[in-house]
Amino acid sequence: MEPEPGVSETVARVIADVRARGDDAVIEYARQFDGTVDSDLRLTASKIEEIVDGVPVEVRADIATVQRNVRDFAERQLESMKAFEAEVAPGVVLGQRHTPIEAVGAYVPGGRYPLLATAHMTIVTARVAGVPRVAACTPPIRGEVPAATIAAMSMAGADEIYLLGGVQAVAALAIGTETIPSVDLLAGPGNAYVAEAKRQLFGDVGIDLTAGPTETLIIADDTADARIVAVDLLSQAEHGPDSPAVLITTSEQLGLRVLELIDRLLPGMSTRELAGPAWRDHGAVHVVPDLAEAYALADEYASEHVQILTAEPRDALERMQHYGALFLGEGTCVSYGDKVIGTNHVLPTRGAARYTGGLWVGKYLRTTTYQEVTDRSASAALGELCGRAARAESFEGHARSGDLRAALWGNAEPTWMEGL
Repeated sequence: MEPEPGVSETVARVIADVRARGDDAVIEYARQFDGTVDSDLRLTASKIEEIVDGVPVEVRADIATVQRNVRDFAERQLESMKAFEAEVAPGVVLGQRHTPIEAVGAYVPGGRYPLLATAHMTIVTARVAGVPRVAACTPPIRGEVPAATIAAMSMAGADEIYLLGGVQAVAALAIGTETIPSVDLLAGPGNAYVAEAKRQLFGDVGIDLTAGPTETLIIADDTADARIVAVDLLSQAEHGPDSPAVLITTSEQLGLRVLELIDRLLPGMSTRELAGPAWRDHGAVHVVPDLAEAYALADEYASEHVQILTAEPRDALERMQHYGALFLGEGTCVSYGDKVIGTNHVLPTRGAARYTGGLWVGKYLRTTTYQEVTDRSASAALGELCGRAARAESFEGHARSGDLRAALWGNAEPTWMEGL
């Protein structure tokens, strides 16, 4: 999807300025957009300790619990990624290994909400992957240091924490300045400007996703509790006025009841100024004849979050293909995934679930291969095959690499080697 008019140009201008002027540009934009006063954007260890100590004990305990959940799930993911070495033919050894990216930049948004959960998702997961250096940025919120977010970043294991947001933050991390060393991969969600900056910087660095507005979709049959459906739709609509919230149901009665409940609940929400426009402009209720059509329609949406409130919710594991994350049954909800349960909440939006999953421990690892041929007769046979295969593509140099080994250790007598 194309960025909003003017966003691409603004982002390109800021990135070019950071390339040209480094720290001076970053500090200028930080003052303009973040309200930053201090020119030293990196928080010192003593300042971080002071901030963390000022966060209520219960908040810190909750952060620790959630990070333990995220760490546990990421460790399980890591265990599923097996390195291997196999002798696929006599004397022919092939292998695979996983090595961590050297440096990661984690962007933790501020804006409307202090999204400290993003610190868990980006930093803890990078640490589990074994990333040696994690630099993290988050902006001030209304001129104030977001203490709980800083605590989450510190407790997650960030090596560097910068009080910096927006395009200038991701540009500084990707390009590098006099005081902010560059990274190899950017991770974490952000607003339209941050998403566009990541898109433009891709190539200079790797990125996790170019995420858009939060999306939620619920599939429900006549066994669903309309109260759960209504509350859970609104829970995601409050992310912002452009956040889609969609219900697909086989029960017209349920759909009407949900509409009625949303009308009752919305005025009493403290976040109604965000959730209201989201529901009005991007909410939808689809009534379909059966669950087969419900799953098919949901796959067309390829929503970031898909919640299954049916009599047999696990059927969706076999029936659906396109989603960022599934939430099965009334005992779970998208908010658990966003905040506490341990799975990663950095997920594909805008239909990207058709071709990618969300952020996971494997995103911080490079999967590389290696090859070794120790049997000379095997190398000779491969050389003959390589010669034929390369010449079929008109790659004479490639063919000769194979020919040489076929001649040295086999019976081949290529004409180009005469006299060598």
